[in-house]
Amino acid sequence: MTGAMTELTGWVAATVLLATMGRQVYTQWRDGTSQGVSKWLFIGQLAASSGFVLYSWRLGNWVFVVTNALMLLTAGLGQWIYLGNKKGVVAPHGTQQPSGRAIVSGS
Repeated sequence: MTGAMTELTGWVAATVLLATMGRQVYTQWRDGTSQGVSKWLFIGQLAASSGFVLYSWRLGNWVFVVTNALMLLTAGLGQWIYLGNKKGVVAPHGTQQPSGRAIVSGS
């Protein structure tokens, strides 16, 4: 496999991984619930992605530096949404939160 094909394979795999995690975070935000999501998912992802950013940077592997930096951001956003959902913060479409409070949509 040529160097260009190797890089392309890395970027395609990174895109699939980021799309998958991004969809999980989006669904969690959209639905206003973190049901079925472990509190350790995003904590572990934050820790692992931090280590992988440093490791990838030291190796000079920019596919993984960028991917893991974006995964770190995704994990931070996911944890923030997870905590907000657990506290019963407003969902985007005026849905009812786990706290039992009815939320009225502003639109």
